[in-house]
Amino acid sequence: MTQRRMGDFRVGTGYDIHRLEKGLPLRLCGVTVESDFGAVGHSDADAALHALCDAILGALSLGDIGTLFPDDDPQYKDMDSRQLLEEVVRRMEEAGFLVENADVTIVLEQPKLRQYVEAMRTEVAKILQVDEESVGVKAKTKEGLGPEGRGEAVSCQAVVLLRNRGYMQSWGSLGGLRDMFY
Repeated sequence: MTQRRMGDFRVGTGYDIHRLEKGLPLRLCGVTVESDFGAVGHSDADAALHALCDAILGALSLGDIGTLFPDDDPQYKDMDSRQLLEEVVRRMEEAGFLVENADVTIVLEQPKLRQYVEAMRTEVAKILQVDEESVGVKAKTKEGLGPEGRGEAVSCQAVVLLRNRGYMQSWGSLGGLRDMFY
């Protein structure tokens, strides 16, 4: 097989959905949300961080979260999803990439998440090793439609833009032109 050069930029998308059950904790973007219902899963069931993991893994053609962290492996039982994302970020860095920006959409009928969004952005930025301005987190409802709208599930979508770490170094010969853009 020939060695293929990865481009300077890579885009990935991720999606996850978890069933909700009364009495369980609800964690989204690494933040505990006060709720009577929480997500069911093998790890801590943080659908937002799982979607981010899949987005990064997809951008790098490294499979998905289920391949890397199988839900039948006892070592991942009740694991904090921040640790899963940290491992994905480690692999991303090993591949020579860094996050340019990330955007997460959380779909959940109740509770309203507005008061948690800034803490979620802070937590995700810390794990991804970027400024908070590089992380977007939005919360949406389904207006009573589908499993999220009926309060049966939480789903999350994520998109990331990754940049090859060497990209800006290749601009070195352009002098001040680089500073006009960055």
